[in-house]
Amino acid sequence: MLVTKRQGTFMELTIPDLWNGLTIAEIFKVKWNAPKKLVHDFRMSGRVKIRGEKAGWETPLAAGDKIHIGLFIESPPLLEPFCKEIDILYEDDHLLIVNKPPFMNTHPNKEGDHDTLLNAMAYHLQMTGEGASLQHVHRLDRDTTGAILFAKHPLAGAILGRMLEERTIHRTYIAGVHGTVLKNNGTIEEPIGRDRHHPTRRRVSATGQAARTNYKVLKVDRSAKLTWIACWLDTGRTHQIRVHFSHIGHPLAGDPLYGGKPIFPRQALHSAKLAFPHPITFKNIEVKAPFLDDPPIFNGLDLDKI
Repeated sequence: MLVTKRQGTFMELTIPDLWNGLTIAEIFKVKWNAPKKLVHDFRMSGRVKIRGEKAGWETPLAAGDKIHIGLFIESPPLLEPFCKEIDILYEDDHLLIVNKPPFMNTHPNKEGDHDTLLNAMAYHLQMTGEGASLQHVHRLDRDTTGAILFAKHPLAGAILGRMLEERTIHRTYIAGVHGTVLKNNGTIEEPIGRDRHHPTRRRVSATGQAARTNYKVLKVDRSAKLTWIACWLDTGRTHQIRVHFSHIGHPLAGDPLYGGKPIFPRQALHSAKLAFPHPITFKNIEVKAPFLDDPPIFNGLDLDKI
C-alpha cells in the first residue's frame, strides 16, 4: 500500500522500498496502467514534480523520495448541485462510494434532469469545499439501491474504468426472485440484446452480447414463494440480473417489466457489496451497503453473510 497525502491540488507520494529504482513513467504505465493519452497529458503539462521542479520521467527514483502529482484540478461543478442527504459509505481524496436510494437516476439522462445521484454528489462536494469533477464508474437502475462508485479525478476514473472492464472490482448483489426451486448455486450464461419491441427492455438473444451471472441461494421463503439470492456478474450488461432470472422462469419480485409480480414498490435488487484494490494506493477496499427500503424488502437477510 502506498503512503500518500494531499497538499492543495497535489498528491504527495512517498516512494516505497519495493519501488526503489522505478521511474515516474513506470509508475504511471506499469504500476497504475494509466491510459497513454492521460499519461501524455501529465507529462507534457509538467504536473509531476520532485522538490518543486518538473520531474524527469525516465530518472530512477529512490525509496523515500517524495513526488508531487497534480491530481486535484479545482473546477466549478459541471452539474447543478441537488440538495439531498445521501449515505456516504466510503470517501477519500480519490473516490466516493455511496448508498444509492431507490427511485433516483444515477446521472442526468436528459436536459433539465438535476435530481440525480450525480447532482447530489456535486452538492456534497460543494458543501465540503472540494472542486472535484465526479465521474460515475458504474451505474445502477433507477429503482435499484445500494453501493455505487464515483471517481474524484480523471486518473482515478480511468484506472477504475479499466478495473471494471477487467472485473477487478467485485460487485455483489442481493435479489428476491419468484419461485422456490432454484439450485443452491448456479450460473446463467446467455447473451443479452435489445428487445426491438420495447424501448428500454432487454432480452436473451442469440445476437446479443455475452453475459454470465453467478448466484447462490441465501434463503427460501416458501410461504411467499420467493427465493433470496446473492449474485456476482462476470459481465456488466444492462438489466443483466433482471433479464437472466426472468429468462429461467424466476423473475425478480417487484419487476413487472420482466414478468415479476408487483408485490414490492420496486424490483427486489440491491447492490450489497463492493470490493477492489484502491486505484492509487492499492489498499484493499470492501464496503457493504445497508438496506434502505421503508417498509423493508430484504427482511431477515444478513449482509455479514455474503
